Amino acid sequence: MKKADDLVSVTDGVAAVPLGPSVRRARAWPLGAALALTGGATALLLLAGTQWLNHPAVQAWRTVSLAITVQALPFLLLGTALSGAINAFVPADLFTRVLPRRPALAVPVAGAAGAILPGCECASVPVASSLIRRGVTPAAAFTFLLSAPAINPVVLTATAVAFPGSPAMVVARLVASLGTAAVMGWLWLWLGKEEWLRPLLRHRHTGHRHGHSRWTEFRLGFQHDFLHAGGFLVLGAMAAATFNVTVPGSVLDTFSGTPWLAVLFLAGLAVLLAVCSEADAFVAASLTGFPPTARLAFLVVGPMVDLKLIALQAGTFGRAFAWRFSTATTVVAVATSVLIGGALL
Repeated sequence: MKKADDLVSVTDGVAAVPLGPSVRRARAWPLGAALALTGGATALLLLAGTQWLNHPAVQAWRTVSLAITVQALPFLLLGTALSGAINAFVPADLFTRVLPRRPALAVPVAGAAGAILPGCECASVPVASSLIRRGVTPAAAFTFLLSAPAINPVVLTATAVAFPGSPAMVVARLVASLGTAAVMGWLWLWLGKEEWLRPLLRHRHTGHRHGHSRWTEFRLGFQHDFLHAGGFLVLGAMAAATFNVTVPGSVLDTFSGTPWLAVLFLAGLAVLLAVCSEADAFVAASLTGFPPTARLAFLVVGPMVDLKLIALQAGTFGRAFAWRFSTATTVVAVATSVLIGGALL
């Protein structure tokens, strides 16, 4: 007899369909590991003393880290709350009802849907996998995967707050991100192969789950997204502060003084930092030594390609898909950022 966890509701009012192994949620760090890290950090402080905490560079690092985190936290809370609500309350067959039947037309519609159905990039991969299982063409699912974390209202509002008096940056981010998502969807229609996909149900379920109340689904989805994205927010803020404090001005001048080097450098930095899209605008705004087009590349590449997304894509769809898709997305995102940034910024 199948376990209850093996039954995943596909649409409201339709009989549940067995989809294989139970869906496994991402586990938090073991308590022992957390205690070990806390104990190690405490011991380090006791051995090294606290005088170094008053060093001007350390104070500057602490100020920048805290400022980025505090500015971005309200948007992260709002974004993960909306993502949890969509996970719990939006009907599972919504996309199959509203998307055009022709894949070439479904791609831009799916991209535009990202503007009204927000979600952080941490949830975009399982959402795309769920959409494909529910009959949505992969090209449209991948377009939504890229656009939703990049152009939703929370992200655009955060960008406007992070860049006050610069509405062109908000418009440029919207146009460049939507253009990148649509181009990647059409590229998949042209060059993509079904054998590259290897769907695995390794991440949290998206949509109402059989046997759970919708409020329970909302709570679990919000908890998963906030804890997961919040950790990356703190790490990203710390990394950005370290970058601002420790990297010599001469090194920054080498990159920021040459436009194409600046764009490539910040695009690569976005991949490495893996800051959630609700907070990345504040990190980009802190990189004041770089030209606007380079910071736009940071904002466009980050929500679509970073280390955690590559890992999630490899685990869900397979490594053959993840490396091809991530590489192509990076190239398209950088090229689109240069074109849009040159025209609008």
